Amino acid sequence: MTRGGQQKDRSNATRKCIATGELLPREALFRFVVGPEARIFPDLGQKLPGRGIWVKAERAAIEKAVQKGLFSRGAKMKVFADADLADQVESLLHQRLLQAVSMARKAGRAVCGLEKVKAALVSGEADVLLQASDGSARGKSALRAPNGEESRIEALSGSELGLAFGRDNVIHAAILSGGFTDRVLFEASRLRAMHKTVD
Repeated sequence: MTRGGQQKDRSNATRKCIATGELLPREALFRFVVGPEARIFPDLGQKLPGRGIWVKAERAAIEKAVQKGLFSRGAKMKVFADADLADQVESLLHQRLLQAVSMARKAGRAVCGLEKVKAALVSGEADVLLQASDGSARGKSALRAPNGEESRIEALSGSELGLAFGRDNVIHAAILSGGFTDRVLFEASRLRAMHKTVD
């Protein structure tokens, strides 16, 4: 609440990255918190209690923060960050994307299988095209992403997509228009950003 009793608008909140010094919107950053034994933990949902330490949502930024001991400066105390912290973040992002796809499927807003996906794309009902990272390039090129290449996600393997759909292996899937599109695209964009470099 503000002093006038108005609810604070956090939609445009910005934070400073401890690695690059950039002032960025929260959506472009990963939040970390100090946990037990002064160890740094990712808070990808940005909900854990404690003072947040913010790092640009890129692998190189996390690695720089770990290597140069920047988390201690951000926390204003001696803290410990695992050397593989960037790998931990990427693994958690995979889990979050998988969970988002699984939730869409359970709500009836996702389909899998070449013919069902084709039909959803043709009808305009598909907002996102998911294709297994280990699927054949030729097979994947037969389908066009519904809303440009940003709406094509290839971050999950066939077995991972299979988990979301309760099958052994899935090569093609689609998220149908509705409330899950933004969540799936957001998590996928953060996974993509993990492969960018810091200037």
